[in-house]
Amino acid sequence: LYLTYPYVMSAVPQRISKKRKFVADGVLFAELNSFLEKELAEDGYAGVEIRPTPLRTEVIIRATRTKNVLGEKGQRIRELTAVVSKRFGYREGTIDLYAERVLNRGLSAMAQTESMKYKLLGGLAVRRAAYGVIRFVMESEAKGCEVIISGKGRTQRAKAMKFVDGYMKKSGQSSKQYVDVAVRHVNLKSGVLGIKVKIMLPWDPTGKKGPKDPLPDVVRIVAPKKSDLHVSTLA
Repeated sequence: LYLTYPYVMSAVPQRISKKRKFVADGVLFAELNSFLEKELAEDGYAGVEIRPTPLRTEVIIRATRTKNVLGEKGQRIRELTAVVSKRFGYREGTIDLYAERVLNRGLSAMAQTESMKYKLLGGLAVRRAAYGVIRFVMESEAKGCEVIISGKGRTQRAKAMKFVDGYMKKSGQSSKQYVDVAVRHVNLKSGVLGIKVKIMLPWDPTGKKGPKDPLPDVVRIVAPKKSDLHVSTLA
């Protein structure tokens, strides 16, 4: 196996074990995600996807405001490409960064946590911010939404508040497939507030709004065929 990217700066691809390859890929994703999270926080950053190909590596940045990510005449995306290629040792022309617009930001937990973070920094009350996010998420055809805010609000004592609406899977494979989770920290004058948003995505056969696989506990009653009805009447 060869490394999908030059984790150690070298012109010759190095032969490594499967275990090391998966660890290196995970480190790349974690570090890149952390960097973009800080850099594109105000532009509605909603995740990153790395697609390694034989010739070059493609990095797709998902955001709600793609114009800001690209910058004037594509200047900002070129700057980001230069920073990423220098940090991870890519040769020029072997890595490309693309910006993809989030079609439905109401179903993106990352976009909603960032939105809520700036609402709280702007001085909005915790309850109003939480209910505003839940209303917007539920209007976007989500099955359920949960917002947890913990830390010091307007009172001196720290506490945790949970706001819930709709249906939410808590365990099993369906919770991994259907529930989108994001966590952010807000640095206020009183202290640090933690925000956690969970969104239960709807089932979508096209795979655009939610997973293609239906929930295992949903029972569908199929209407009987005319031939079956005819046999039962004869009997």
